[in-house]
Amino acid sequence: MQLERQMFALVMLGVLLSTTPVSSQRGATSGEWRSYAGDLYGTKYSPLDQISDENFSEIEIAWEWQSADTLLPYQGELGIVEVEAETLFDILEAERPDRWVTRPSIGRLSATPVMANGVLYLVTPLYQAAAVDAGTGETLWVYNPRVYEKGSPPLPAPWNHRGVAYWENGEEARVIWGTGDGFLTVVDAKNGLPDKEFGRDGRVSLEEGLPRARENPSRLPPPSRSPPLVVGNRVIVGSSVHDYLYRRENTPGYVRAYDMRTGQHLWDFHGVPQSADEFGSDTWLEESWRYSGNTNVWGNLTADPELGYVYLATSTPTSDYYGGHRLGQNLFAESVVCVDLSTGQRVWHFQQVHHGVWDYDNPTGPNLLNIIVDGREVKAVAQVTKQGFIYAFDRMTGEPIWPIEERQVATDTDLVGEVLSETQPFPTRPAPFEYQGASLDDLIDFTPAVRRMAVEAMNGFRLGALYTPLSLRGTVVRPSFGGGASWGGAAVDPSTGMLYVPSRNTHSVARFRLPKPGDQANLNYLLSRRGAEFLEGGNPRRQPQMPEGLPFWKPPYSRMTAVDMNTGDHVWMKPTGDGDRIRNHPRLRHLDLPPLGGDAGRNGPVVTETLVIYSLSAGGSSGGPRLVAYDKATGELKGSVDLPAGAIGSPMTYMLEGRQYLGVTVGGDSPSLIALRLPL
Repeated sequence: MQLERQMFALVMLGVLLSTTPVSSQRGATSGEWRSYAGDLYGTKYSPLDQISDENFSEIEIAWEWQSADTLLPYQGELGIVEVEAETLFDILEAERPDRWVTRPSIGRLSATPVMANGVLYLVTPLYQAAAVDAGTGETLWVYNPRVYEKGSPPLPAPWNHRGVAYWENGEEARVIWGTGDGFLTVVDAKNGLPDKEFGRDGRVSLEEGLPRARENPSRLPPPSRSPPLVVGNRVIVGSSVHDYLYRRENTPGYVRAYDMRTGQHLWDFHGVPQSADEFGSDTWLEESWRYSGNTNVWGNLTADPELGYVYLATSTPTSDYYGGHRLGQNLFAESVVCVDLSTGQRVWHFQQVHHGVWDYDNPTGPNLLNIIVDGREVKAVAQVTKQGFIYAFDRMTGEPIWPIEERQVATDTDLVGEVLSETQPFPTRPAPFEYQGASLDDLIDFTPAVRRMAVEAMNGFRLGALYTPLSLRGTVVRPSFGGGASWGGAAVDPSTGMLYVPSRNTHSVARFRLPKPGDQANLNYLLSRRGAEFLEGGNPRRQPQMPEGLPFWKPPYSRMTAVDMNTGDHVWMKPTGDGDRIRNHPRLRHLDLPPLGGDAGRNGPVVTETLVIYSLSAGGSSGGPRLVAYDKATGELKGSVDLPAGAIGSPMTYMLEGRQYLGVTVGGDSPSLIALRLPL
């Protein structure tokens, strides 16, 4: 059997090498990591190979950088002193009890750092930017915009940011990120001081010219929580508009471009058309484009600088779960849109969900890669989705690489005013990488007893295929509103055309209630977040609840899937983690169960010359979190190394002074950035 596996690995490696595109992106170059995803193409790939399948388990922590959010400046009677974050928040809250809708938190250090010229740059949950020596972990500078003193950014996850962008031109170098008070902020990469040549004192307002930018005038406008994308001397930035409110009116999602030298505003792309003559306005019936919002790009952006195109992956309109006030297909919601880098004008688009109500917004930016399909070289764009699909297009023309079929879906809903699309687009290749839909056949069946528990727990809820309408009694939506694929996205190997996507096998249920006078709402339905609130004909239980902490579904509960994008075939699919919490359950531990998965979070992988590297929440030497490495061709686990706390951000890699490092942000009592390398 071992010989057969080795032969299979060799055959697959030969297949991959034989389909290598004649020209392809290189991923991160020169041992650096200058963009959130390694390069403009979103590959999350580096050709570094010092850390390999033979030595991965030997890597160790070289240094640990404690988050700059841990200690914060406070102007006291004796001048400016540093105090612990929670102490400062107590002081500020006492000064002004209504300062925040959501109290600041420093725990979600989810950024992936960029690395240039021996320095790592990242942003914290409090929107501070920091420069860290890539070899020692020493803090070089911190820039604090003091967003927490001004108020709290809008939901969801107001205290969270995923990274900065980096720009360099000759001797000039700048760090760019969106801050929680609605600005694009630029500082000098050498010293962290605001760049006076950019906008006003290093800042431009992302709120200016944005309709309905503040739900409440006393609150902060929508920020951008994902890293901007720098292409040449332009910076493009998305937005993070809160996508479920009590009112149908909301801020529309804009993608905005600025000149990197001056901060001059260059163009906007409107996720929701803003006039009757804009393309797509006719897909918002009764001119609902006039007040509808969201439809932003809250994930990362990607670009092909040679073509001069930027690729946007958009989200769901307001509100996520009910569309009776925005009838129609609702362009450009839940779409991949290619726009011209110079003008922001649409080149092509494809809508993946028509009139979305399942919160299936695109969770991450597209991956760009060059592949060979039926002997023809194709510059491709691949979009992984929450619902477990990969939509693949020619990135020059928008033509699907394989047919995408409009298929009939159920539309029978008991939500008054809702009119769902009769069809949805289903890719014919690649096959879905995650389970789709919910039926009794999908429920756990390890033993007859746990099977009966699962069936009973689902009693009264609506089950059905993908895109089953939401309902008053509660529709089980699988994959969940969080995905499937999540914000960590996929990684690709540009030398082989392989795509690696982690996913989770989970479900969600949306339950509705009618607005109350105190809600100040004008939607027909609001989400019910308490079990006591349910409408006539509804289910008194808000969620199905499995007894004793058992899972609902057949495994795996998380997995990594490798897809050959030259053919659209799945090459391997492996559970991510053993799922020991489930395997050791008193009702199951007597069974000889295989690895079940379930140990993965929502962050993404990084791909190197030989490995796919990913973080898991369990399975370390003491049962705790770890980094793992899989063989790219077979998915075989090649190594594991313990982490001091669970990884939050996606890992990255770089080379410094002849040594390869892995960098990743982790949580715990004191969130930090750690760097790992081989021992001397």
